[in-house]
Amino acid sequence: MAGSGQLVLDLPARPALRRADFFVSPANALALAQVDAWPDWPARRLAVVGPAGAGKTHLAHVWAARSGARVLAAADLGAVDPAAVAAEAALAVEDADRLEALPGAARRVAEEALFHLCNRLALSGSLMLTGRSAPALWPVALPDLASRLRTAGVARLDSPDDALLSALLVKLFADRQIAVGPDLIGFLLGRIERSFAAAEAAVAALDRAGLARKRAITLRLAAEVLSRDAD
Repeated sequence: MAGSGQLVLDLPARPALRRADFFVSPANALALAQVDAWPDWPARRLAVVGPAGAGKTHLAHVWAARSGARVLAAADLGAVDPAAVAAEAALAVEDADRLEALPGAARRVAEEALFHLCNRLALSGSLMLTGRSAPALWPVALPDLASRLRTAGVARLDSPDDALLSALLVKLFADRQIAVGPDLIGFLLGRIERSFAAAEAAVAALDRAGLARKRAITLRLAAEVLSRDAD
């Protein structure tokens, strides 16, 4: 509840995930080129890795639009019957590095499903995986799956440079239907941590503050919010 008495609904933003919305910079250009090399991926598999908010989901959807791939969460692998997936299919599995968070039986089923999908798609299909680190570092309990994952190519998204962080801030505001000027973007660039997560947190905080106070997002509001958060 805001101080003004207004109830602020923290509704999720609707991210723009088209190819045209993906800003290319030195931090992600190589990863994008590796995705674009499809279908010539090593062992028909590619792992897109990087920190939270780096654009892994965006790249998965860019590739899905081109390849016709189905995009699903790793936590939903247990509901997939690998035998029912066409051998020439394209599939993107998000957060594949987090299977260890599933309960024991669910983790085992999910890992076995991913192992069989690796095998089924290895000759004429395609499999994209996303995670925070390279597959060789993922805590996989099934040895056969670990060996399959190590053969995947790795497309790494690096920490953002100034150009990418600026573009990300503009996009995050646009996802929330908020238009901002370059002066506000420059102000934020000089005051937030240089990370994707910090950019997302700053935009969310400003959106909440603007709604709660019924004010446009200005430099003054940004200074107030960032000062409050720093305290």
